[in-house]
Amino acid sequence: MDHDRLEKQLAFFMECDKMKSIYRNTMLANQSRMETDAEHSWHIALMAMLLQEYAPAGINCDHTIRMCLVHDLVEIDAGDTFAYDTEGYKDKAEREVKAADRL
Repeated sequence: MDHDRLEKQLAFFMECDKMKSIYRNTMLANQSRMETDAEHSWHIALMAMLLQEYAPAGINCDHTIRMCLVHDLVEIDAGDTFAYDTEGYKDKAEREVKAADRL
C-alpha cells in the first residue's frame, strides 16, 4: 500500500469538505436558505444519474456524473461567482486556475 498516496487522498478529501461552507446565490427549492456548493454538486450529479436514459448516444454518463461532483471544487479558494456578477467575472478564470493549481 502506498501510504503517501493514501495520505494525500485523505487530505484532499478533507479539503473537499469545505464545499459544505460555500454558499451560492441560489435558494434551496423550499426557499429556506441558500444552497451550498456541496449540495449543488450532489444535486446535479443525482439529476445526471436519474436522467441518463435521455442522454444522446455516445455520452459517457459516468464521466458526466463525475464532472458534476467536481466541477466547483475550485470555489473552495476562488469562491462562487454569481451568474450576474459582471465584476466578479473579470478575474474569475484567473482565480479558478490558481485554485485548481493549489488543489
